[in-house]
Amino acid sequence: MSAPRARSARRVERLCHTTGVLLVLSGLAHLVVFAVDGGPWDGPVSWRKPVTFGVSFGVTLIAVTWVTSYLRVGPRLRTLLLVVLAADCVVEVGGITLQAWRGVPSHLDMETPFDTAVSMTLAVGGGVLVVLLTVFAAVSFRHRPSGPAGMDLAVRSGFAVLLVALASGAAMIARGVVLTRTGHQEAAYHSTTPLKPLHGVSLHAVLVLPALAWLLSRTPWSEPLRRRILYAAIGSYVTAVIGAGVWAAFAY
Repeated sequence: MSAPRARSARRVERLCHTTGVLLVLSGLAHLVVFAVDGGPWDGPVSWRKPVTFGVSFGVTLIAVTWVTSYLRVGPRLRTLLLVVLAADCVVEVGGITLQAWRGVPSHLDMETPFDTAVSMTLAVGGGVLVVLLTVFAAVSFRHRPSGPAGMDLAVRSGFAVLLVALASGAAMIARGVVLTRTGHQEAAYHSTTPLKPLHGVSLHAVLVLPALAWLLSRTPWSEPLRRRILYAAIGSYVTAVIGAGVWAAFAY
């Protein structure tokens, strides 16, 4: 990579890392708000949403920024995708946080024109997220990722599991919108519950598995042993995802 492109890559990485940290801090700050203000933790209107979405989006943005450095993708394309991803994460967390402070649901709320605009913006933002992360996943499978021993397997496995999270998230939005449009507002709010564990478990594999591969590469253990540990971790993660999927199927 040329020096100007390397500097550009470092700038966008710093931007995404800073944005991710701020989103995590926003989520943690709302945990303090919840402790002070109280109220329900579950349900369509609660402080849980800005907490979990802030932390989750922040961690995901940081993880994807790091993991994509191992992908064989053009620096300009990676920069563009990461900038759009960072902006999308800010919009998603910002919309959810705004509605929490207004005391109204953030998703699937069509009660007023403003609430409808926020809900549809979040839905579109979710679609953008699916496209961006699917592109990165496709690149990881098209060209073998670089990095220390086992990183290629960890990155590909992480993105493969992440696709499950994207699919379950899209399913939650689609079913909720259909129920809302057909006049079943309360049912729409509760329709996402069975898929939430599946979505949550599979979302962070793209961080956990590559991080484990990176840590293992810094141990004095033999490569076969490191591979066995990584295989065991991937198998355990896949088992957890399958378990969450089975539970969702029975509870749906």
